[in-house]
Amino acid sequence: MGPNPALAKLGFAESERVAILHVDDVGMCGASLSAFADLWERREVTCGSVMVPCPWFRATAAWARAHPDADLGVHATLTSEWTGYRWGPVSTRDPASGLMDGERCFPRTSAEVAANARADAVGTELRLQIAMAREAGIEPTHLDTHMGSVMDSQLYEPFIAAALTAGVQPFGLRLQPEQWRKGGYDEPTATELTARTMALEAEGVPMLDRIFQLSLSIEEDRLDRTLDMVQRIEPGQIGYVVFHPAHDTEEIRAICPDWRSRVSDYELLASGRVRSALSARGVHLIGCRELQGIMPAR
Repeated sequence: MGPNPALAKLGFAESERVAILHVDDVGMCGASLSAFADLWERREVTCGSVMVPCPWFRATAAWARAHPDADLGVHATLTSEWTGYRWGPVSTRDPASGLMDGERCFPRTSAEVAANARADAVGTELRLQIAMAREAGIEPTHLDTHMGSVMDSQLYEPFIAAALTAGVQPFGLRLQPEQWRKGGYDEPTATELTARTMALEAEGVPMLDRIFQLSLSIEEDRLDRTLDMVQRIEPGQIGYVVFHPAHDTEEIRAICPDWRSRVSDYELLASGRVRSALSARGVHLIGCRELQGIMPAR
């Protein structure tokens, strides 16, 4: 696939490399919010996305109101993966929606969401998550996906529709079907994701080229592994680099078995080494607000 057409709209040459340093799971808990707030004020990350159904959403909104320059999107949330610390849909308590498991929380896995969630219920839920963010004082720049739960042949369209209706930039990757299949997606989903993202790009909606995310199950050498990973951004591409930083608190240790990796993400970002290393390699950094700024008028 050729150079990303969004580069020219952003003022870059077709041969340049661009990265977004994105923080997922903002507002999932207190440690996630405080880590993002600190990293944003240090300018070590370029954007993040908030989990509206989660307990620390309101505190995140209060912080966002005090920091209107913050580049925050909505982290489309349809799963609740932890044990003992869970959340559910904001739009319904109806089991027929397919949005809840036996504990009346979101399912723990994306596979369960794909198998059970009604597409119309997903659309309603995501539209309300965006609306609640705005009502609370967050002006979302983008809509992305928690645990990739919307990357499904039946659920991607309501996700896109929710983003476009709200006028925010939707998460999408410029991949061919074989690349999606290599990532473990079935044939219908690979075909749907390719067709829809190509159509969106043709309409002028900015798309991403690659997503880079070091597994939270990897606890050692996260800095070196991260730097090695982001070097795969090729000329003419926009890379989306995902982190899950958290401060080291009793709360995060109680919630997440992978808390060490989250704390390591915070420490490596706070050190400034990620940003400086990318700069030294000639990689330009942007946030999702820049992509929002080149969305076609609707």
